Amino acid sequence: MVLASSTDAPKLTGGHFVDQAKDGHVVVIDAPREAKSAVWGGLMSAGAIAQGATGVVISGNCRDVGEHRELGFPVYSRTHSTVGQSPFTRPSEVNIPLTIQPQYPEHLANSDSLFPAVTVNPGDWVLADEDGVVCVPKDLEEKVIELAQKGRAVDDLCMRDIKAGKGVQASFKLHRGK
Repeated sequence: MVLASSTDAPKLTGGHFVDQAKDGHVVVIDAPREAKSAVWGGLMSAGAIAQGATGVVISGNCRDVGEHRELGFPVYSRTHSTVGQSPFTRPSEVNIPLTIQPQYPEHLANSDSLFPAVTVNPGDWVLADEDGVVCVPKDLEEKVIELAQKGRAVDDLCMRDIKAGKGVQASFKLHRGK
């Protein structure tokens, strides 16, 4: 997405951007940081469902949260807005790499501990739940699955022991080595 006033950005071709969603894909949108409008609403979710998309992740605002829930379509966004997309922003390109910049409050802007930008390429895995969103590059898919399975197994052992009253510290030391 770009600001509607942008004359530098390409113009989208090939119809509405939601109609270009692919079966089984997650739509990833990077809205301009200064955009106050929502770039996704209930009608977009209905259109994405019709195209076979499985969800949307938005670095920006969405609206119509109740409609997304009613449709059963997962929408993850940084924030919400009641203001619609048009005439404030417009899609520029689809199916291209996106580099999503982290967004921090002013007082953290120069911190050494900030997360780096994340580049999402077409074909990467984008996974989201109530805890957050991650992008797994396609060339790291097998390694990430292996690490995730190992981590889940260790956490299951820790949970079992903690529930049995063995304590968090003792369980972590036994299963995590720390």
